[in-house]
Amino acid sequence: MDIDWAALGSVFGVSLAVTVALVGLFTLGIVGLSKHEAAASGAASAAGGNAAAARAGAYACFALCAAAVAYGIYLIVA
Repeated sequence: MDIDWAALGSVFGVSLAVTVALVGLFTLGIVGLSKHEAAASGAASAAGGNAAAARAGAYACFALCAAAVAYGIYLIVA
């Protein structure tokens, strides 16, 4: 039994990159929601931007995370 080390390394690299990207995207979503909450509570200078734009960006990040997870499940099932 031989192990294809190049394929194993490739799978590891892609898995690591996708995991870091998903965690980063989810983190950006949480930061966007916290900026929205800060802007909505009246601390607009601490928020540093528009509350609606922060909320829309956060929802977009969460939607991209959900799409990536759904695509991963599709790849496993198909």
